[in-house]
Amino acid sequence: MHKILVVDDEKSVRYSFRKLFSGLPYIMFEAENYDSGMLAFSEVQPDLAIVDIEMPGKSGLELLKDLKAQNRDVPVIMVTAYGSSDRVIKAMKHGAFDYVEKPFEIPHLFSLIEEALKSSKPQTSEPYTLPAKKSNQKVSSDERLIGDSPAIKEVFKLIGKVAASDASILVTGESGTGKELVAKAIHTYSDRASKPFIAINCAAIPETLLESELFGYEKGAFTGANKEKPGKFEEAHGGSLFLDEIGDMSLPLQAKLLRMLQEGSYERLGSTKTQFANVRIITATNCNLENLILKKEFREDLFYRIRVVTIALPPLRLRKDDIPTLAMHFLQKHAGPEKATTLSINPEAMEKMMEYAWPGNIRQLENTIKRAIILAKGSVITKELLTNELEPSATPITSQQNRLDFYLSSEIMKREGEIFQLVARDVEKDLIVWALNKTGKNQVKAAKLLGISRVLLHDRMEKFEIPRN
Repeated sequence: MHKILVVDDEKSVRYSFRKLFSGLPYIMFEAENYDSGMLAFSEVQPDLAIVDIEMPGKSGLELLKDLKAQNRDVPVIMVTAYGSSDRVIKAMKHGAFDYVEKPFEIPHLFSLIEEALKSSKPQTSEPYTLPAKKSNQKVSSDERLIGDSPAIKEVFKLIGKVAASDASILVTGESGTGKELVAKAIHTYSDRASKPFIAINCAAIPETLLESELFGYEKGAFTGANKEKPGKFEEAHGGSLFLDEIGDMSLPLQAKLLRMLQEGSYERLGSTKTQFANVRIITATNCNLENLILKKEFREDLFYRIRVVTIALPPLRLRKDDIPTLAMHFLQKHAGPEKATTLSINPEAMEKMMEYAWPGNIRQLENTIKRAIILAKGSVITKELLTNELEPSATPITSQQNRLDFYLSSEIMKREGEIFQLVARDVEKDLIVWALNKTGKNQVKAAKLLGISRVLLHDRMEKFEIPRN
């Protein structure tokens, strides 16, 4: 029998958990706040803890940190009604096994519990202390990641998991999806937060200048070098260096970057003196680096160095539920303090934005809102203000199969029993075909994998004219 500790200040929630666990191979213990939770954890030594974030007094996040300090191997699932990016990232950074929002899907919760219990190690009495946070730096409202869609929530979780490490991160995604914001979030939630965050766009700087920008140069190294200049690696010492559009870097420069990643050393341009820098590298690209490797345009050894963890950002068309939230955020950001309180977006304009494919992603949405604010004559942004901006784009919209490919490579596909609900609106037909192929055309297994009934599966197969055999 597995021992599970539930910490929640609401009696009704604890009662619901007792009912859920009734008849199952779990022994439930409960607590109502931080103090009773810490006491119960010490006395019971549970196999799993389920903790609510919002509690009177010390929060669930504080409890999480102290529980993990007592025993790092006990998995903790965090529960809350408010899933902001800040909370998700902090929960994952401090060691939460996963994060669920109220009201949660019961099959998903049980799936998480089973996964957590299987993943936990034998308990040890050796204490573990999380590294002290070196900075109280906050994420400004203009730089925070925004969204509630399942796709972006998976990104929040990954940021939280990787922030505390020094692993090299590759952020992928189309132009305008917010790759630099992800890099800044990784830095801000890391133990390097009090040190510099330096960003450089490899595509925006001529190849002849990029090397000197990165590694610096000595006086007289080339014509016009009238004094020595430190490079970005020196400026970012102790912090993080974000290399955007890494795929545009030349092969000779890739070799020097690889040496820096392997040895932590380099030379300034025009110098033979070896310099050292302690820098975390975060890279980003909107192109397929594997294809560049096949074309001999990108080093394979560098690819594996920069891609210890990959964070794939979804395009805006795959997270349309976030469009209203993002639109209102940009409205407040650009309208000014006085106009922001009176200006609004009418339903027809919002519907038009929801229907648009957004080939330029979040950057295009922000510029559209800025333009509408300037042109608005009254206090309402109407669809007429968006007509020219949101005409059908000449850029081909990503195919249904490409949209499915994005989800198939994401963490969402691990959430058995919830897959259909999370991604069906975008890829319903292709998702059903995928599930049938994966289960050898077995409709019972396909329905179970997707988390839907056979009746619903048959209904959709008829709707999309998918042969039953």
